[in-house]
Amino acid sequence: MEKTLKYRRILLKLSGESLSSPNGFGIDPLRAEDIALRVNDVHQLGVDVAIVIGAGNLWRGRSGLDRGMDRATADYMGMLATVMNALALMDAMERMGLVTRVQSAIEMHAVAEPYIRRRAIRHLEKGRVVILGGGTGNPYFSTDTAAALRAMEIGADVLIKATKVDGVYDSDPITHPEATRFEHLTYIETLNRRLSVMDATAISLCMDNNLPILVLNLWNQDALRMALYGEPVGTLVTA
Repeated sequence: MEKTLKYRRILLKLSGESLSSPNGFGIDPLRAEDIALRVNDVHQLGVDVAIVIGAGNLWRGRSGLDRGMDRATADYMGMLATVMNALALMDAMERMGLVTRVQSAIEMHAVAEPYIRRRAIRHLEKGRVVILGGGTGNPYFSTDTAAALRAMEIGADVLIKATKVDGVYDSDPITHPEATRFEHLTYIETLNRRLSVMDATAISLCMDNNLPILVLNLWNQDALRMALYGEPVGTLVTA
């Protein structure tokens, strides 16, 4: 019997480090191609894919803040770095045959479309992958919050947080081998336990709008496809 998709439109939240070289910084074209392969795999199932990507591989605002940098300036620098990552990802996807559009919350017409909600939805309806750069366009908000906001604006069925581990644990599984993975959490549990799923603003936004969050390991070849069919994978955060 043919399996049925549980999610038909997704917002995929990637960290900047997902594009980085082994030292954690910069943009590695091979990693961009690896992500493009995974996106292409699910796109061929007929799933609408929008992506929000971070900037930690190019700029860490915390290092500037520690030296007394203005918070807004540090945040704007991070937003610009997300557009660089978006362009690198777009290039890898288009070389694979995926029609891709980059939209930026900070207008820069020479390299990206401005973010317009209805246009982003139209691109998805036409089968294009949409990469949403520039965060929310405002300082003091993380790319986690941008991902939650954009997911609701485009009518995504789920917000998928792609990480290097296979879900959310009660402690760091790298330093604590005995750590326990959660298969399911509520928004309130996630906030009360201060689990590092996403920041509190993003989780609260998802909770207020009943948007599921799924945390999974992007580098597990089958995880994303399994998630789309509703198979048990990663950690699901719901009401």
